[in-house]
Amino acid sequence: MKQYLILLIGIAFTVSSCETDHESAPGTTPLEITAPELMGGKVPSPENNPLTVEGVELGRMLFYEKRLSATNTMSCGSCHQQKFAFSDGGKAVSNGITGAPGKRNTMALINLAWSSNFTWDGSVKTLETQARVPMESNIEMHQDMSRAVNKLQNTSTYPPLFLKAFGTEVITDENILKAIGQFERTLVSFNSKFDLYENGQVALSPDEEAGRRLFNTPHPVMNGTPLTVRTANCFDCHAKPHFTRLSPQQLITNNGLDNVFSDLGLGGVTGNANDNGKFKVPTLRNIALTAPYMHDGRFKTLEEVMEHYNQGVKKDSPGLHIEMMTSNTGNPHDQLNLTATEVKQVIAFLHTLTDTSFVNNPALSDPFKNGQMVP
Repeated sequence: MKQYLILLIGIAFTVSSCETDHESAPGTTPLEITAPELMGGKVPSPENNPLTVEGVELGRMLFYEKRLSATNTMSCGSCHQQKFAFSDGGKAVSNGITGAPGKRNTMALINLAWSSNFTWDGSVKTLETQARVPMESNIEMHQDMSRAVNKLQNTSTYPPLFLKAFGTEVITDENILKAIGQFERTLVSFNSKFDLYENGQVALSPDEEAGRRLFNTPHPVMNGTPLTVRTANCFDCHAKPHFTRLSPQQLITNNGLDNVFSDLGLGGVTGNANDNGKFKVPTLRNIALTAPYMHDGRFKTLEEVMEHYNQGVKKDSPGLHIEMMTSNTGNPHDQLNLTATEVKQVIAFLHTLTDTSFVNNPALSDPFKNGQMVP
């Protein structure tokens, strides 16, 4: 069995010529991407769309391909920018090809291979299905997939690439979405200062360590008396290693932003009033790069986010998640009441989750020079 180890910044790709558990297209090269051992040691992929070198290469091009929009002016990468951890840095919501604003903040794309649902309301269950949504959205890329297929089919570049990846030069919407899904599963980020600390390679500063303790300290059952330990209790919803909660599925909940919901979130999907105001808990990995925050981008800074969790949670919000009842006073109806120093310490810890190798990895960057399309 021949193996080739391709080390790229922040990611290890293992390319193997042996058979894998997944059945890929004839002639393709199976691709394994290493991950921490506690996640099984490699990035998972579905049985019907295993990672291949050829599929990921094609998916990377399609992720940055502007012909997937009606006006040939916007790609997935237009709103999911690598330097902002594949979010749309600085924008509360992104604008589509006509300039019309979207309805929700553009989510960062990080460690998607382990997610069980996608979009803020969790209504989409696979990466392949999700990739179709912005392409056909009237607000975003505004193009039917059949038109995208025709555009790519009539190039000299793409039919041979689809042949290499899927065994046929006949381009289909299914294979477009599969290729993009393969590439998006390579957006792996486990090389932050925190990861190096966990591996015993670096130490945290005093403020970072204090913030880590506050972040990870659970609160006891409230009994009306002040707590004997200080806590921010962040880890209940943002547990390592992903810094979100994935088991048994990604947590979708109400974090006390509002009492009246202009966006119903999960409730708009299920029709259940008990789900109103519930949104997916995003990962905190690379959080310092992905401002603004929340489903509507209402908070511009981490300081504003912490002010919400510290003093601004709507304790009487219908369906409020129980962990939002945390307080350092012993009264669950009080606010969290961290000191100004403790807030700064938690933010210092959040900055240790930045993975600079991820946002500078050339294997994840735009392959088109100067934004020009291939012939």
